[in-house]
Amino acid sequence: MDKATLDREFTELYRAHLKDVYSYAYYRVGNHHDAEDLTEQTFLQAYRHFERAVAESDGRPLRPWLIRIAHNLAANLYRDRSRKPQTPIDDTQHLRTVHTTEDLVEGRDELARILEGVQQLPDDRREALIMRFALGMDNREIARAMGRTDGATKVLIHRAIKQLEGLVQAQGAPA
Repeated sequence: MDKATLDREFTELYRAHLKDVYSYAYYRVGNHHDAEDLTEQTFLQAYRHFERAVAESDGRPLRPWLIRIAHNLAANLYRDRSRKPQTPIDDTQHLRTVHTTEDLVEGRDELARILEGVQQLPDDRREALIMRFALGMDNREIARAMGRTDGATKVLIHRAIKQLEGLVQAQGAPA
């Protein structure tokens, strides 16, 4: 593949999947600055290996490949940060106090419980739910992105949903 063709095809891939990669990164790392950095790093790495990925894809979509790159980079980011502890900024407190209508407060509280529950899930279950519900990926795409079989992915998502339901119910129960 000549450089002009490579660049044109990569530009198409970038435009088609920028939003998905950024969304995945944002749900994974939780803030816009890190999500932008992670998205940029994902596409830089993807560009370096694009020609090989196209050759090996046999015409299959490359979105799972991009999400897998983002997944690996996010894992590296977390590993690096665990060595350098940082103080997290709690955006949810600020958001909860802005709205005053009862329905919005209840909805925001439920959303906060769900997001808190998602953070308590094991990494593989959290990743699968982000890919499924935030990105709308189907089980086959998730399986490819996570390096699992379709059946194992279906079981993983089912267990993640059940565990999340239990966590959210436990958080919502009066003490």
